[in-house]
Amino acid sequence: MKILIPLDFSDNSVKALEFAKGLCKKGENEIILLHVVEVVYDFASQAAIALDNMHNDAREMISKLKKKHEHDSINYRSIIKEGTASISIARIAEEEEVDMIIMGTHGASGIKKVLVGSTAVEVIKEARTPVLLIPSEGKTSSITKITLALEISNHEEEYIHKVVGLAKKWELSLEILHFEKSDDFREKLAEKGLQVFLKEEFPDLKSTLISIKSKELIKGLDQYFDDKTDSILAMCHQHKSLWEQVTGKSRSLEMAYHTHVPLLVML
Repeated sequence: MKILIPLDFSDNSVKALEFAKGLCKKGENEIILLHVVEVVYDFASQAAIALDNMHNDAREMISKLKKKHEHDSINYRSIIKEGTASISIARIAEEEEVDMIIMGTHGASGIKKVLVGSTAVEVIKEARTPVLLIPSEGKTSSITKITLALEISNHEEEYIHKVVGLAKKWELSLEILHFEKSDDFREKLAEKGLQVFLKEEFPDLKSTLISIKSKELIKGLDQYFDDKTDSILAMCHQHKSLWEQVTGKSRSLEMAYHTHVPLLVML
């Protein structure tokens, strides 16, 4: 598996590296450490010296990280680029054909922490690669499962297969979270069909289907993950009902997420 870790050398970005290491248990894995130098100058004469210093500092810090993890059974590479962070991260992810971007997010004082205009949100808007966001409280050692939030739509079949593949690769169990917005018979029938689909498609996979009655998906997620720390929440970017609720009128992609639950956005 090839993973891209954007680094700004904050504790949160280094936390993402530690989390990624915990997921890379078996097989051949490569981690690319990416630092993007973002610079705005009023005086061109200052740019060359400042940029040179920033590149040197980045190389030194990446070198220290590599040395710290040199005994891992993981192949590490590093890239330093100049540009806008989100655009550069998405571009490098595509050029390097990585399987996933894993990046840290800042801690929040409550479930309704909204990432507006942050690098993480901009990366999700720009990238064509799954993005795993690691909150400051996230710990790989406590993760036992992937919780997949579904609305049971046509686009989700490919998405389910991809998440199941990750669950197997990471040796995690799978939990399907389905929100019942009504007592509609068709919805109940769709849920039964989902159960049959999972058993037929993935007979060897340990999976659980959980239904939650909630008209407001964000509130339902909020309540469900309130006391849970053992899961990665996986969502599809095409999950229209959910994104409509959390995006609102803003042009920026806004995501409400629980501070201690890693969020995997499938693109």
